[in-house]
Amino acid sequence: MRANTPASADPRGNALLRAIPASEWARWSRCLEPVRLAHGEVLSDPGRAPAYVYFPTTAILSLLYATEDGGSSELAVIGHEGMVGVSLFMGGNTMPYQAVVQSAGLGFRLRAQVVSDEMERGGALLQMLLRYAQTLMNQVAQTAACNRYYSIDQLLCRRLLLALDRKPGGALMMTQELLAGLLGVRREGVTAAALRLQAAGAIRYSRGRIDILDRALLALQVLERPLACAPSGDRRQGQPQVA
Repeated sequence: MRANTPASADPRGNALLRAIPASEWARWSRCLEPVRLAHGEVLSDPGRAPAYVYFPTTAILSLLYATEDGGSSELAVIGHEGMVGVSLFMGGNTMPYQAVVQSAGLGFRLRAQVVSDEMERGGALLQMLLRYAQTLMNQVAQTAACNRYYSIDQLLCRRLLLALDRKPGGALMMTQELLAGLLGVRREGVTAAALRLQAAGAIRYSRGRIDILDRALLALQVLERPLACAPSGDRRQGQPQVA
């Protein structure tokens, strides 16, 4: 799977790699390995030290937290702006979440030991990665707040916008079952919300493909109130118990 990664894959397609100071880039570039990331591929498991740090360029990754009933809820979305593996430079080797590829694509990986060795050097590179870790924590906190107060319609709009920010074009390959798992809600709720968005002209949904027709309307839905074309109903039927 990894051997046939296109030689033209550019590590500078990832914003963090692009921001590495020239003085540090020579060391990092020799250790970076291009990878082709497949949909559903698990990059790290909760409670286990990761073997690699991943920097997606065209792939989109999710950080997922498991629940007691076997379900999961998405904590954060990571694309070309970020990386998976911040635990390696935040004082611990493990994190309580799973990193999974949600949209197949390309990226680069770096052995965990290389990252640990680099962190010992300190300097501008460590400061840059710590700033990214803070940004990622902000996204996790915002997701928690949205899960508490948003309707399903608003959660769906927010998730579509997060994917759209990390994938060029207006087409997203996402099934309703996948979206329900990411949002931690029932599939029926996602189906009803998608139908409301389609009726309002914001999206077109067909066989696992979502075409974004009006991004501004999606953003308006997140910031203001559910669409008036149909009642949105309760967001959830009970809260899952976290493992």
